[in-house]
Amino acid sequence: LSYLEKIGLPAQYMSIEITENLLLHVSKNAKHKLLQFRDASIQVAIDDFGIGYSALSYLRRFDIDMLKIDQFFIHNLETDHNNRVLSEAIIIMAHKLGLQVTAEGVETEAQFRILRELGCDFVQGYYFSCPLPAAGFEKYLLRS
Repeated sequence: LSYLEKIGLPAQYMSIEITENLLLHVSKNAKHKLLQFRDASIQVAIDDFGIGYSALSYLRRFDIDMLKIDQFFIHNLETDHNNRVLSEAIIIMAHKLGLQVTAEGVETEAQFRILRELGCDFVQGYYFSCPLPAAGFEKYLLRS
């Protein structure tokens, strides 16, 4: 938080990603830091949601802002009915709890279309771009 203040970046523009597993085995120190982030308006996202040992009560306990659906559910979204149903259930549950949802590992237009139909808030994956360093991202933005 002091570094954000030093560089003049408002905390509400930051997001940290944690795993479900961290929430299940959270130390007092980590719990304190998560609550500090929340109080500073830093978004907290649970990465790879759905593949760990979900403890849904922790979503409210730590004031989580976003769930990131693991790419395992997205990979066969067009052909695996269960993956579609589970993705939809995660999206509906998250929205009912006031959380946003990001789908990870989107690689095809069909996956993107399905996720849009299901009401997913954000998507990320190779369909849009591979991971880029800062300079490459700037070039990507200028091209778009």
